Amino acid sequence: MSQNLFAFMRGHVVEALHALVPQLTFEHLARVEVTPTRDPAHGDMATNAAMVAAKPSGHSPRVLAQLLAERLAANPLLDSAEPAGPGFVNLRLSPGTLLDQIPVILRAGESYGDSTVGAGARVNVEYVSANPTGPMHIGHCRGAVVGDALAGVMTKAGYAVTTEYYVNDAGGQVQALSWAAYWRYMQAIESPITVEQFEGATPTGLQYRGDYLVPVGQALADQYGTTLATAELGIADPVLWFDRVRELALSMMMTEIRADLALLGVSQAVFSSERALLDRGAVARAIEMLDAKGLIYEGVLEPPKGKTPEDWEPRPQTLFRATEFGDDVDRPLRKSDGSNTYFANDIAYHADKIARGAEVLIDVWGADHGGYVSRMKAVVKALSDGRVPLEVVLCQIVHVMRGGQPVRMSKRAGTFVTLRDLLDEVGRDAVRFIMLMRKSDAQMEFDLDQAVAQTRENPVFYVQYAHARCRSVLRAALANWGAARVAPEALADADLSALDDPQELALIRRLISWPRLVEGAALAREPHRIAFFLYDLAGDFHMLWNKGRDDSTLRFLQAEDEGGTNARLALVAATATVIRSGLFVLGVIPAEEMR
Repeated sequence: MSQNLFAFMRGHVVEALHALVPQLTFEHLARVEVTPTRDPAHGDMATNAAMVAAKPSGHSPRVLAQLLAERLAANPLLDSAEPAGPGFVNLRLSPGTLLDQIPVILRAGESYGDSTVGAGARVNVEYVSANPTGPMHIGHCRGAVVGDALAGVMTKAGYAVTTEYYVNDAGGQVQALSWAAYWRYMQAIESPITVEQFEGATPTGLQYRGDYLVPVGQALADQYGTTLATAELGIADPVLWFDRVRELALSMMMTEIRADLALLGVSQAVFSSERALLDRGAVARAIEMLDAKGLIYEGVLEPPKGKTPEDWEPRPQTLFRATEFGDDVDRPLRKSDGSNTYFANDIAYHADKIARGAEVLIDVWGADHGGYVSRMKAVVKALSDGRVPLEVVLCQIVHVMRGGQPVRMSKRAGTFVTLRDLLDEVGRDAVRFIMLMRKSDAQMEFDLDQAVAQTRENPVFYVQYAHARCRSVLRAALANWGAARVAPEALADADLSALDDPQELALIRRLISWPRLVEGAALAREPHRIAFFLYDLAGDFHMLWNKGRDDSTLRFLQAEDEGGTNARLALVAATATVIRSGLFVLGVIPAEEMR
């Protein structure tokens, strides 16, 4: 039997519907859905098949639903099939069908829920891509977790996923970083220059003041001594020092960013350099490609809507015809000084990803980039002739709280809470799981007190506690009866007929929804669904555990009831398997025991 019982039952529904209405086309049948019922009292599944086929059948939806229900009621997988509402058919699985899924889970192990819905499509997921100008902060953290979990669930759903980080190592921010690192070098060599004097000599002021650049300055002093300064230890001509300072600062910042990501459990397969693209002439080639399609022209844009900026002036610009691909306005590719716009460089980067064979591009961005989405979707459509879609997942801001008050400062960074601060405080697993307890486009509060609490309000504790309880039951069974009885392959052959309590069956119903959940989360690009599912699954297991305290016949280990114990051990092992499967997708390490 298929792991995805909903997809399996959909096949039976389509077969029954086609028998009733043989003239249905493929397009009609493709619209048939089998989904969970909103209220478990109405059954396990519901189908819209009768409403889809009503018009071509010549029947009203309710009449066709009645006919379909009568045909499906004879299916041995079902206990009942009943018409409902305007033309739905509610389906209730037989207890035997539910129980048959336990061996499926146990034999599949953590691969339970693996799917082929992605059909091997090559997907590039780019996330984090923080400017290499300082430590990763809490905002980067959310994008890192969302992107990594999205890559995980899409891989499980059968996509061929490449994870990527775009290193923005060109432009004004890198220039500002280089000057800030040079200031720390001045301090390291004990220059008499004051911060006010130094700031007055920089092109854009001293933008990065955090202590994290102190080691960079010291490394420059160790490597170059005083040779990057004047004889009086003053500011030398940037021609002498700029490239060297920039290279070392970028290298040390990226080393630190990679280390932060590793602590979070994130390891991207590809790191792409903006500067390398520029050096290869990729921007010019990408613009030439668009020009060859007739999509580049010289023109004058209308003034911005609303209040016109004081420095705005109508001038001829090199423009991309973004409006032909759904954008609001055509977009400039050159600044007034003749240099590339950020958009032009991003065109080259996305052209590069397409050239490397990506069939779907997914970018995970901060919500402050929301206004950038339409132009990037337009240009990717133009570059690929509509073959490659660009999807953008936006991540809203995260507020870190303690004792009901916001936590705003990091001593090391100077102005923000760093990722490492957060990891040191609550740990990797709590950060990853809690970051997924809200949809990415909703603002969230990360409560430091809640993240370490051992209560139901701490979702990672609640889920890990469920897994640890499962493992404690299986360890006790192993100690009492040995591996031959407790091994998954042995439990897969157990007689499961003793599992007849409503709470046991409710837990099984939750377990069998896992394969469908994986596919849905991957197709919707919503990894938070995995966290929600695991929290609900943990709740079902804890409820059964607590019920066993009051009803001794439901306790997992009963020496006098070997058959019932084997059945319940199989259920416990299946529950642990699905929890592990979900946690692995999220990059969270399952807890064997709670300390």
